[in-house]
Amino acid sequence: MNIPSVKSIPNALKIYYAHSEIGNKQIKDLFGSPSSATVAKLKRAVKNEMAKREIMSYGHNKVNTCVAYEVWGIDVIDLERRMKKLKNLDL
Repeated sequence: MNIPSVKSIPNALKIYYAHSEIGNKQIKDLFGSPSSATVAKLKRAVKNEMAKREIMSYGHNKVNTCVAYEVWGIDVIDLERRMKKLKNLDL
């Protein structure tokens, strides 16, 4: 599956820390408004992993944020390091 690029490091970190579960709106914000079909594929991959780990969801249309970032290969520690570097460079 093709995973879109993260639109914005600050936004990705905000979504990660602000939401225990994410839905279509957050996924679109994270990746810069991908198509509905892409959002559905992204969520399906996460739901499959959640089922393997026996992680329940609070909402039918939402997925666990930590699992989602893992499945999509988004490294939060790397994003934090990059964000810190950007602040140090005053960019």
